[in-house]
Amino acid sequence: MIRLEKFDKSDFDRLINWIDSEEAMIQFSGPIFNYPITHEQLDKYINADNRLVYKAINIDSSEIIGHAEINNIDNKNKSARICRILIGDKQNRNKGFGKKIIQELTRIGFSDLQLHRLDLGVFDFNHQAIKCYKDCGFEVEGLLKDTTKMGDEYWSIYNMSIINQDK
Repeated sequence: MIRLEKFDKSDFDRLINWIDSEEAMIQFSGPIFNYPITHEQLDKYINADNRLVYKAINIDSSEIIGHAEINNIDNKNKSARICRILIGDKQNRNKGFGKKIIQELTRIGFSDLQLHRLDLGVFDFNHQAIKCYKDCGFEVEGLLKDTTKMGDEYWSIYNMSIINQDK
């Protein structure tokens, strides 16, 4: 259904166009970028250590439909963080692509990178994403309250993880 390929400079404009507001940017990336996202920010982003950045491609149509990342790769402790998951165009949402992306990132983390633990953060109001992550085997570890200020309100984040039972 999907395949992940390296995200590079040719993908910058597409990602920038998908992020059409500061709120969408914060939901996608947390504090890593300043709105609006620029080529300079993305250059720094893709060249950071311990980070694998992907574009998600719909195998059936060859259309680039999303973005995904494995970050904070820690080979000593055999752990990493899945983050910045995005299905870009709204017409591609609610079709199972997000679940396939998470499953592929988990496969990469556990099989290719030989990691023991993967974790992720998700805003507590993003019920659809939380369900997706649970369906993929992630468990809620805890709630980090009021971590992100958006406008006049604060958002809380669940930390979720999955352990490689084969390691």
